[in-house]
This record gives sequence, structure tokens and C-alpha cells, in this order.
Amino acid sequence: MSYTQEQIDRANQVNLEQFLRSQGEVLVKSGREYRWKNHNSLTVKGNKWFRHSQSKGGYPIDFVMEFYDKTFPEAMQMLIGEEAIEIAAEPAPKAEFRLPPRCESNDRIIKYLTEERKLPKDLVEEFIADGLIYEDAKHHNVVFVGKDINGIPRYAHCRGTADKFRMDVTGSDKSYGFCYRGKGNELFVFEAPIDLLSHIALYPAGWREHSYLSLGGVSPKALERFLSERKNIESIYIATDNDEAGNNAAEKLAELIPKEKAVYRFLPQAKDWNEDLINERNGLPTDDYVTIGVRKAKNPLKSVPMICMNDVEQTEVDWLWYPYIPFGKLTIVQGNPGEGKTFFAMQLAAACTNQKFLPDMEPFEPFNMIFQTAEDGLGDTVKPRLVSSGADLQRVLVIDDAENPLTLADDRIEKAIRENNAKLMVIDPLQAFLGANVDMNRANEVRPVFRKLADIAQSTGCAIVMIGHLNKASGTQSTYRGLGSIDIAAVVRSILFVGKVKDDPTTRVIVHEKSSLAPPGQALAFSLGDQKGFRWIGAYDISAEDLLAGGEGTRTELKQEQAVKLIYEFLSDGREVSVAEINKEAMERGISERTVRLAINSMKDKLESERRGKDWWIWLKRQDETAKSL
Repeated sequence: MSYTQEQIDRANQVNLEQFLRSQGEVLVKSGREYRWKNHNSLTVKGNKWFRHSQSKGGYPIDFVMEFYDKTFPEAMQMLIGEEAIEIAAEPAPKAEFRLPPRCESNDRIIKYLTEERKLPKDLVEEFIADGLIYEDAKHHNVVFVGKDINGIPRYAHCRGTADKFRMDVTGSDKSYGFCYRGKGNELFVFEAPIDLLSHIALYPAGWREHSYLSLGGVSPKALERFLSERKNIESIYIATDNDEAGNNAAEKLAELIPKEKAVYRFLPQAKDWNEDLINERNGLPTDDYVTIGVRKAKNPLKSVPMICMNDVEQTEVDWLWYPYIPFGKLTIVQGNPGEGKTFFAMQLAAACTNQKFLPDMEPFEPFNMIFQTAEDGLGDTVKPRLVSSGADLQRVLVIDDAENPLTLADDRIEKAIRENNAKLMVIDPLQAFLGANVDMNRANEVRPVFRKLADIAQSTGCAIVMIGHLNKASGTQSTYRGLGSIDIAAVVRSILFVGKVKDDPTTRVIVHEKSSLAPPGQALAFSLGDQKGFRWIGAYDISAEDLLAGGEGTRTELKQEQAVKLIYEFLSDGREVSVAEINKEAMERGISERTVRLAINSMKDKLESERRGKDWWIWLKRQDETAKSL
């Protein structure tokens, strides 16, 4: 009985955030990751985990085995809820390629590679986590896997851990060697996988930018395929063994490499790179490698830098306030003067610095923010409003630009965000920070400024929220009402309008006018201008056009309120219901799974829960079995 490779791959794609929540664990938002409350030094993101105190991480199977003390089959059962299957021993053609069955752990190969071959443990574990190395179940050999550009195994080489056994797996395609594909334009070529890893261990600086290829001997097949797929490679370093066979192979390989590429011969001091590594680790005197320039590139043409979408890591959008304000992107809050834009920004500051959360906002740990304003005095206006909103003033920072006025193109913005680990920056108003030489009505002048600002948000993960005024062009489409070029609205990922309700000037409404990364959120109303100060009213039914035209609108329910009511409907009469069933009905009513999760969390003191198979089931505690009318 064993698990198929497809089952193993599926288990390692499980979202660890969702898995931990399904186990009843508490996660705390920490930037773009989630921190496990029971293990302060451990964070998860998607299907990856990292334990900072030990500088180690990996994928779901290893996570469950380590932190839940499970065997490999038990971990698979927890992750995908499936039993191992019996794989029938069907006669297969000799040339059919199959990876040897995996051992439940990689302990023996890690011991062999680190103690006998002297490779760094973190390097070995990284290649294991990427599925390029594993321990076979029957003989406990090291299996080095060669994958194609789509990540499908095409080649494998076995190396004994207790003897000198070496063999390619039957059916292996030698044109797919064991390799690491970096994004740079340099390729290092070796005879054996262990030499490849040894070279990285000897010269680790910036190694992830380079590409490394093992030929599985001296055959040129893998090199020819690699170069045909990676046109950006400009320099090849042939690092075969320092012996007669290795030197002869280097000469033949150099002749096959296209003339427009530069070729260098890398010679280890000893016979091979692993021997160099062992000598260094044992304290024996060693010299650096020898580099011989074989051939400069002939009339090299500067290639156009290209990004292959296959190499792009797919990521999820992280949210400060779903779906209104994303992390790592630009957001604009627009409205006429005196309509409550800055007061709303103060509430946002309180949420981020002191956990005074906005409606339907997922909880997170407080963090630093930058509040940059050009309209209000810091002492007489900004600070009193921050105090009134409940913000933690220790976490609210301002760039001191008294001597040198700040602009949106200023390098101080990125530096301040990074130095202070700020996850939110408010710029109020954006028009005041464009700079004297930028005409906000000219797209060719505005676009580069906002492109740079968007790059800063993306690279730092900071949510940059800009406060903007409206123009006087009444009757036009709401998207065109912001001051300046339409390119400003085009480059931001989210636009929020703030305006007064015509017949009730104390009621202000936030309308989600543009949402590029998620379905638009509900319009939300708040009260401002009476003796009670700022307070949230709830969801509101009104469009941006109607709000700007002086329409009235009506009070409605928040999606989370609708979700709570739905849950009570399901759990009436003492019923026990699966969360999947609730999610299905919620989706039909336009309520997301995220909102259902928030609703369940808000009701946790009234609910009992239990995992049954793959899903969670919930029911009302005895004292709450009579559904409430909401």
C-alpha cells in the first residue's frame, strides 16, 4: 500500500492557512504571512511554512509530520483525507519512466549528504522541498530528479548512501538533467548532481540567480536542451571533473555551444567539486578554483530582457481591508472637501495601529504607518483627530519634510517605509505631493510618477492610500470626477468615493467605485458632524453616481450580518450543518466564504464545532439553540 505521486503532490499543495484554521488553530496576520499563535517563530503563506528560529521550512507533508508528530501515511490522511492505495504491479515497457517509491522520511539521505558529503543541511532541505531530491523507500538511495520546464519529472539518478551504487532510473530521458533554473543569464555545467550542490556550497553568494545543470556524465543532451529552452543564457561555465575525461568532455561541449555565447572552463583544485568541499570542511589547505576563458561571445547581440510566465511565481493578493484596500497596491479615497475623507483615514489609522477594526475587517497584529498630510496642522488637527479615533500615536509616523518638501517621486518614501517597517502610508491630499514640475492633467507626466509609487508599494508590501479631491464636472461618469488625468484612476487598484447623503448631512457614505482585484465591496455609511462624533452606521444601498448627484439611498445589511442570519437559519431546531453546505447557500446569495468565516468567528462563543472527514460541522450551543431574530 502506498500513495501515488499525484496524491503526494496534491497534499503538498494544501493551503496551510486554511488547514490550520480547520484544526482550530489561531493565526495572526503578520504582513503578507500568518503567524501561528502556538509557535511564535513560525509563519505560513499558501502551501509553504517557515520556522524562523531554526531557519527551516517546507511544504504541508513535512509540516504535519513535524508539528503534529504524524507518520507519513497519517500526514497524508490529515491533508487529503485519503487512504494509501495498492498499486498493481503491471508489466510495463522497459523504457517507461517511473520514479522509485518515496520513503516516508529523508533522514538517511540527509545524514549521508551532510555528514559524508559535507553539504549544508539547509541547502539539501531546500532541494528536497522543491522535489528535486528524495529518499527511495526500498534501498534508501538518494534520488536526484530532473524535471522539465513544467515541473514534470523526466529523469532520475540513484546514488547509494551505504555503498558506491550509482544508476539512472529505467526510462530516464538524459536530455532532462538534474538542474536548478535561476533567472540570470549564467549557466554552470557539472558531471554529477553532488558536484553541482558542492559548488553551490563552496560559492553560495547569489547562487539563486544563476542556473546549474548536471549532465549525468558527459553527454551533451541535457546541455543542448537547456540552451534551446533558455535563450537568455549568455555565459556558460563548464565545471566538469579535473581529469582526462572531464577535460576532453569540456572541449567537446565548448564546440557544441552556439558561438554567440561566452564559454569558460571552471577547474576544481582536486578531482571534482565535492572533493574540494570535503577538503575545505576538514580544514585542509585549499586554493580557489581556476577559470580559463575558452571563448568570448562572437558579436554578441544584446537580447531584449524577457520574463517567461512559466517562471513567474503565482501569488495571492494580501488585504488590509478586503475588498477595499489591498496590501502592496495603490488606493485612492476621493470626495469633495469637508465630506469626511480624512476622518475616515483616521479610523483606518486606528485600525492598523491599535486594532480598532473597521466593519468586516479581519483581525491582525498592529503595525507602523506613515500619515503624510499637507492640509492640516499636525498639532492642532491631525493629532487630536488621531487621539479621538483611538490610534496608537507611537505607531503613527510622519516624514519630516519641513526643509525639503516631499513629492510622490521622492526616494524618501521607499526608504521611510522600509526603515520603519510601515505597512500603510496615507498621503493627504495626493495633489499636494505631485511636485511643481508635474502637470496632473497630462498623462505622460502623471503615469511615470504613479508607476514608481506602485512599484514601491509592490516591493515593500505597503498599502499606499491617497486622499484626492473631485473636479467640478457634475453629470460626468463617477470615474472621471477625480482631479487630474484619468491615468491616475487607471493605475490605482481601488477607488473609494466619500460623500454626504443629501437629506442627512451627518450621514456620509463610502462607495467602492473601482475594484481591480476582487468584487466591489458594499457601500458603507458612517455618521459625522453631530455630538457623538464618528461612528459606523452600516451597509448602504447607493451608487457612486447617485451619491455624487445628491441621491438618498437606504440603509441595508452588512454582508457579515447577512451571513450570521443565514447561519442561524441553518442551525435552527438544533440542526448540525457542514460549513460546506452553508458556503454553498451563501455563494448563491452573493456572500463569500471569507465573509462566512468572519461570521462564524464572530459567533464562536455560541457555536460548537467538529471535524468530520474533510469538512467542519457546526451547531448551536444548548443555550443558543433558539435562533435569534436579527
